[in-house]
Amino acid sequence: MLVRIVKMEFQSDKVNDFLSFFDTVKEAIASFEGCLGMKLMQDQANSSIIFTYSHWENQDALNKYRDSELFGSVWPIVKPWFNAKPEAWSLDTYFEQFR
Repeated sequence: MLVRIVKMEFQSDKVNDFLSFFDTVKEAIASFEGCLGMKLMQDQANSSIIFTYSHWENQDALNKYRDSELFGSVWPIVKPWFNAKPEAWSLDTYFEQFR
């Protein structure tokens, strides 16, 4: 399994636009073949910073999403709203325990 974290910083006047748009695509992204689940999280100190946290079967599954028509329709809409270049990490889980 691959964990993908993407940090996005939006122009402050575009945060609500992004959240509204995300509500229209979140189910399609979360149910994309190979996606095992996802979260959208907003920084408590700076509401312009938003993270996606997703689990993928493997790198190939993530790549299929990134090459998909769905991603191709989402990215051009949100990209102009960024205040900084997004940062992304693909991670393997070494240890996990939640309560």
